Order: sequence, then structure tokens, then C-alpha cells
Amino acid sequence: MNSPLVPNYARVPLAFERGEGSWLVTRRGERYLDFGSGIAVNNLGHAHPRLVEALKAQAEKLWHVSNIFEIPEGERLAQRLADHSFADQVMFCNSGAEANEAAIKMARRYHYLKGQRERYRILTFENAFHGRTLGTIAAGGQAKYLEGFGPKAEGFDQVPFGDHEAMRAAVTAQTAAIMIEPIQGEGGVRAVPHVCLRGLRELCDETGMLLIYDEVQTGFGRTGKLFGYEWAGVAPDIMSVAKALGGGFPVGAVLATADAATGLTAGSHGTTFGGNPLAMAVGNAVLDVMLEPGFLDQVSRSGLLLRQRLAALGDRFPDIIGEIRGTALMTGLRLNVPNADFVAATRAQHLLCIPAGDNVVRLYPPLTISEADLLEGVQRIEAACIALQDNMPATAKAGASA
Repeated sequence: MNSPLVPNYARVPLAFERGEGSWLVTRRGERYLDFGSGIAVNNLGHAHPRLVEALKAQAEKLWHVSNIFEIPEGERLAQRLADHSFADQVMFCNSGAEANEAAIKMARRYHYLKGQRERYRILTFENAFHGRTLGTIAAGGQAKYLEGFGPKAEGFDQVPFGDHEAMRAAVTAQTAAIMIEPIQGEGGVRAVPHVCLRGLRELCDETGMLLIYDEVQTGFGRTGKLFGYEWAGVAPDIMSVAKALGGGFPVGAVLATADAATGLTAGSHGTTFGGNPLAMAVGNAVLDVMLEPGFLDQVSRSGLLLRQRLAALGDRFPDIIGEIRGTALMTGLRLNVPNADFVAATRAQHLLCIPAGDNVVRLYPPLTISEADLLEGVQRIEAACIALQDNMPATAKAGASA
């Protein structure tokens, strides 16, 4: 039967009826271990009782009033985000792409208000992913996302990932900001070395550029700290977040220093649903859980255990697993077989993972995953590797072992 949905997604023929922690259950009662977390969204797993209760309680009181009026829960969430980050001010929106659009506008208008109208260009990096709007696909610069949508939006300059000389050469008197993911998610779970992030901070300080971090995937515990920038010990001027902030409820935010935030004055930017009472209630519940003592330490311990077990699999299956990437529970496997084949093989074992660029699969289990479920997931990855190896031609096996 033809679906009435626009076919812009190549959907897997699986329909899930409910979730339970690290597990998803289909309408036929089949259980799948979720190592995708809705692409780094369900960081607290499925149907977390604290989130469910917060949403239910708010839904019985107030859904929407618009940003014409004060929203106390939004004030509270903004203050908590500021208290636990570099930021002084926060603006809420609905998604990561919308947060990145706002971050771009904030940086450009910052210079505009300082009388530097020529400074509007944003320096970004090849294989980055910042969203699917016309502005954010231009920022990402990937041809596969730009194709067919008309001229690329003006004002973005991409440089090769890790090429410091090219980056410095690309900075001109028109450059307003540098925009970067501390770890590229869609681009293949490629981490930016901490020394490079510190170098970007120094460069921005030297030139008066703003530093924008896209932490839509790395934010809210995925790397073992509340935000990924903390590992490098240097902060951005502007940061976009979304995904796990709502644990599955649509919400995004832009965090900024007071200086950078001057770029958005009253009436210069807005969003109908950004910061609505439902989203704010859930966002506060997410922080209630993540800020509990020991929560992030446990994420790091789980990540270490996962990487140790994956390393052992890499030693056993070098013809399948080429490289282990990432930090904590933001883990990527660069493969020596097509990543689509690997994803299909793990799905046959009732384990879900996510493909990415550079022939990588992302393993993003919920941060709340138990040790037993984590090890169960590794066993299912092992079974998938065995199945893939058994189906490899003898010549390929010989070449891989050589």
C-alpha cells in the first residue's frame, strides 16, 4: 500500500509500539536493544519515569501561551543551563537546525551592531553536519544535501577537517565566526583534538571572531561530561544544543555569553513554540536526572567498558572492524565492510545502530543503560560480525588477514 507520507525517508520496515529503558518493542512484541537512542536523543532511555511524570503534570496545567508572556519554567531551565555551562544567556527553539540558524544569525548580527557590517562569513569544516535548512546545509557544505535546492546560501567557507594552515588562510576581514562540532557525528564520529579546539579559541580571540560549537549530538552527557567542550577546557562564545535536552520531546537552545548574545535584540529573531511550557518541563526533568551526583561518572565507566569490549571484537574481526572512534557513549566503528551491511546484520540480531559518513556506524546507547544490557549489546554485535564474516568471500577474508 502506498503511504501518504512524503518519501524523503528510506524507512526500515519496523514499527515500534513502546519503549522500556534501553529496549524498543514492536507492535508484534519483538524486542530490540537500542544502540541508537533516536540519534542521540533518548539519552535517558525510553519512557523514563521522571520525564513521563514531568510531561503528564505539565500537560494537565498548560501547553502553550507564546513568548509574548513570561514562562517561569523556561526562566528556570535557562538559569540552570547557564549555571552549568559557560553561558550567560539562553534562547530556546525547537530543534538542532533551528538552534544553528539562530547561532549563525546571532554571530552575524553581533558584528553588525558593532559597525562591522562586512563581517558576516562563517568558517566551517568539510563533512560537518549542522541541519537541513537552506542555511544549515550551506554551513555544512556537503554536496549530497545541497543538490537540487538552488544556489548555496552565501556566506559560508568550508576548510578541510584538521588542516590548520588552510583554516588560517581562509580567515579574512569578512569572517565573523568559526562554527565546529567538537565531535562530528554525521561525519563519522570524528573527534577534533583538544589542542585544536584550544587553538581555535586563541585564533578567535586574536581576530575578534566568535567561536560557535554545534553540540546538538555531543551535548547532555553523551561524551561523559554535560557538554563536549568541557574536555578541551576552553569554551565557545555561542553553542547550539537540542536532541537530548528534551529526551525525545522537541526542544533546542542557543547558549551564549552576554557579549555574544547582544546580537539578538528584541524583535530580531523569534520562534512560535520555542520554550513552551511542555518542553521546559521536560528539559528541567532531564537536568534533574543528569545533574545527580555520579550520573556522568557512570556514563564514562559505561563508555570505557564498551570500548574495551569493542576493542576485543576488533582484534577478533579485523576484516569487519577497522577503527573505534569517539568518547564515552558517543562511539563509532569505522568498518572494512559496507556500513549498511553491518547495520542490517546487527538489526538481524535485534540490535539497532546508526550509519554515518566515512563508512562508520554510530553506537549511541542510552546513558542509563545497565551493564547487563551493554554487554548484551556487545554479544549481539559479535554475532553480527560472525554472520558477516561467514558470508564474506574467501578471497576477501584472505586479503583482510594479510
